[in-house]
Amino acid sequence: MTMPLYASPEQLMRERSELARKGIARGRSVVVLKYAGGVLFVAENPSATLHKVSEIYDRIGFAAVGRYSEFENLRVAGIRHADLKGYQYDRRDVSARALANAYAATLGSIFTEQLKPFEVEICVAEVAASAAEDQLYRLTYDGSIFDEPQFVVMGGQADKISAKMKETFEDGLELQAALGVAVAALRTPSQPAPSSSAGGSSSSSNAAANGNGDADPIKLEVAVLDRDRPRRSFRRLTGAALDTLLPVPDPQGEEPEGKPESE
Repeated sequence: MTMPLYASPEQLMRERSELARKGIARGRSVVVLKYAGGVLFVAENPSATLHKVSEIYDRIGFAAVGRYSEFENLRVAGIRHADLKGYQYDRRDVSARALANAYAATLGSIFTEQLKPFEVEICVAEVAASAAEDQLYRLTYDGSIFDEPQFVVMGGQADKISAKMKETFEDGLELQAALGVAVAALRTPSQPAPSSSAGGSSSSSNAAANGNGDADPIKLEVAVLDRDRPRRSFRRLTGAALDTLLPVPDPQGEEPEGKPESE
């Protein structure tokens, strides 16, 4: 009788980790960062309907990279968890920290108990009354949780994008400047020009951004947790509102300059 193949627990954990990391690295990048007015989400996303950035609760947002079906299940579970807690107690009792802890427990259980781990990395963000109280939590495929003080980078060439963010990020940036920092970091590995994912930029602005038109523009999904909005702070930036904020690369290859904000 043939004996079944044996693999040590350490080897199983390594193989699961490698599988999850490869799946996450194949995903398009997401940058989440704090700015003066709240929290900004910027994701590479060619789809206008399959969102990588979403609202979870009144002042809590969610971003993810990896396998869409898996992080969509996590998003829906997070909404249900937050709604139930807010209904049973008080809406003010729902916090990003508690939600991140719940996600960490779920991901940790899946990683250790199931044959295949979730190929996802997620960020849970909460905007507060002041910038010092805003919260960013990054959660990895194995349930590890990290409290990030300034920004989160996930998916794709995260190391290169993180290095660029460390060079250019500053506390207290206004929305347009913060978006310019995020877009410049996303452009670091491949240098395509940005455009909005919903509706996109006009053909003339894309041509100017691309220079000779050889590179395809990055399709962006952009949203914010706006500190000044009453109750529900999440809003998406699409169409003309996003195009106005997007940086315009110089055709000579110099650093992009932001468009002037509309009056």
